[in-house]
Amino acid sequence: MQTDQMVVFATLALVLILFIWGRWRYDLVAIFALLVVSVTGLVPAGEAFSGFGHPAVITVAAVLVVSRALFNSGMVDYIVRLMSSVGENPITQLAALVIAVTICSGFMNNIGALALFMPVAIRMARKNEVSPSLFLMPLAFGSLLGGLITQVGTPPNIIISVFRADTAAGFPFRMFDFAPVGAGIALAGVLFIIFVGWRLIPKRRGQLSREELFEIDDYITRVEVPKKSSLTGKRMRDLEDATDGDVIVVGHIRGDQKFAAPSPYRTFQEGDSLVIKANAEDLQELLSTTGLRLAESGKNGEEALSSDEVTVMEATITRGSVMEGRTARSLNLRSSYGVNMIGLARQGGRLRSSPDNVSFKVGDVLLLQGSTEVLYEVLPSLGLLPLVERGLRVGQPRRIIMGIAVFAAALVLAATGTLPIQIAFVGAAFLMVVVGLISLREIYESIDWPIIILLGAMIPVSQALETTGAARLIAESILVFSGSAAPWITLTVVLVGTMFLSDLVNNAAAAVLMAPVSISIAAGMGASADPFLMSVAVGASCAFLTPIGHQSNTLVMGPGGYKFSDYWRMGLPLEIIIVLVGVPLIMYFWPL
Repeated sequence: MQTDQMVVFATLALVLILFIWGRWRYDLVAIFALLVVSVTGLVPAGEAFSGFGHPAVITVAAVLVVSRALFNSGMVDYIVRLMSSVGENPITQLAALVIAVTICSGFMNNIGALALFMPVAIRMARKNEVSPSLFLMPLAFGSLLGGLITQVGTPPNIIISVFRADTAAGFPFRMFDFAPVGAGIALAGVLFIIFVGWRLIPKRRGQLSREELFEIDDYITRVEVPKKSSLTGKRMRDLEDATDGDVIVVGHIRGDQKFAAPSPYRTFQEGDSLVIKANAEDLQELLSTTGLRLAESGKNGEEALSSDEVTVMEATITRGSVMEGRTARSLNLRSSYGVNMIGLARQGGRLRSSPDNVSFKVGDVLLLQGSTEVLYEVLPSLGLLPLVERGLRVGQPRRIIMGIAVFAAALVLAATGTLPIQIAFVGAAFLMVVVGLISLREIYESIDWPIIILLGAMIPVSQALETTGAARLIAESILVFSGSAAPWITLTVVLVGTMFLSDLVNNAAAAVLMAPVSISIAAGMGASADPFLMSVAVGASCAFLTPIGHQSNTLVMGPGGYKFSDYWRMGLPLEIIIVLVGVPLIMYFWPL
């Protein structure tokens, strides 16, 4: 083994360890890998950042923008609202949700599709008084299966398509080249989920109801400012600083006026009522110190927290959120963002410790209070996904038709090869900005920048894997392992190996790393690279064993109340079915 090959293998081994460890975010790990191969000379300095202009990176960014524009048009909202007519039977509702999210994920970003259907699933679960765990994991798995159907359904398909153009056939897979294999696997997977899979999910408490999850009445109390109180004319923040406990004023009532989420600089007068967030011990200290008294009547729960302009909303923390690893106190949510955090839940249960000092994790569910307009504006910047449905955009059929027309044109141009996919979808994104379906600010919000950094950094690393001959060494080892076995055995090894890797690291990274290896295996066998590339595309998108392999799995973990070990119960048989169905389909439609 040559020195440069040893450096590549050592770098990749360290990268995989860091990916699995999870302490460093995957885009930072990718930058580290890029620096290593650049400093050691495996990638020339002039080509170190060439990955950021790679067609796969541009296409992924454009598809994310187009997906957001389709959402803005109201088309997907209309599909979501149709779910209300599927009946009251939970299994019928489950089937409708899984089928709908699978179809939508074939043509838009699968995480975006899941985000649209999650609030619907939670509402259905609460209405039927069943745990959301029944719906959310099948919904996440359906979003992954849908991504298999088209070239734009998931980043791995885009990556594999471009790898085919660069190193194998000389031209990429087209839009619907993935459909014969992907649609067959998606159909088998959806049928399994609907008829068998949901029965394998442990019944978790999840978010059965907001009242049960957060128990607002336990720590939201209404107090009154008595006459001739020394606090008259003081600011809200003065009251909060009056004790060493965690006390926050989340509501201010004066006569018939209600000021929810009041500014910390707002003053109060005698006779005012205040809505306080504090535990029993801190509340008692506040009453003793300030002379405030408990209100004799009035609502203490959610009704006291909200008004016509102020909303109490649940949201979950997504991967890459600025909140991850930080606390509400360090973020200064109220002063910096204009929102109050009322409660914090993790894996289906409210945290009993002071939530303001708890470090946030991906999948945590927050109960937030603030101006409705401000909340929906702040959530994307904080990396939060709302778990409530927003109103349907009605009365705008022209926007829906325009969005569909632009998207369909991009699909046709890419599918027929008239334009390269990156040109077709960048053009679609440009037109959607021009016609007003997406604003310039939303363009930058819609792009998943950690994924873009990951791809831009890992593509040169992948090229180093190939140029040093390291990919060939891995391929030779796999060929020696499979020996004189039938070719479909080697194909299965590639598929299963990619699936396993995708369960541990980001699926885009799995595709980038396995693509050159699969091409080398095909060359070693004297076979077409297409079936092996297709097996990598399928395997990279089928991360069903853990919540860390794909963000869709991570997003449902908190709201569904799942544990890490819950995923393999349905995920393992699903992956077995995918191998049993996928290998014959690949062999038939993409012969060796």
